[in-house]
Amino acid sequence: QVQVVESGGGLVQAGGSLRLSCAASGSIFKINAMGWYRQGLGKQRELVASITNSGSPNYADSVKGRFTISRDIAENTVYLQMNNVKPEDTAVYYCYADPAYSRRSWGQGTQVTVSS
Repeated sequence: QVQVVESGGGLVQAGGSLRLSCAASGSIFKINAMGWYRQGLGKQRELVASITNSGSPNYADSVKGRFTISRDIAENTVYLQMNNVKPEDTAVYYCYADPAYSRRSWGQGTQVTVSS
């Protein structure tokens, strides 16, 4: 079983920056993709960014040019650098990991609040 734990959320002013971290641990043979979803109040969960184990990133249009996803393969850790944040980025951010030969594992979520 794989456990996923996020950290780094908090309150930030619009235009500021925040860095989220996510670590996967447990019975891991190999992790394929990792990434981040978010869910704002009253909204559906949406993909923010993902990254393959070869380092290829994918971003939602709403965050392109502002957010950067990166990954430490050896540490099974993924990061989300959030720059020039906007009030509409306010949401609970959920990290996921796709272990080989196992189902997707999710973190508990970390709150990001952007004040205007």
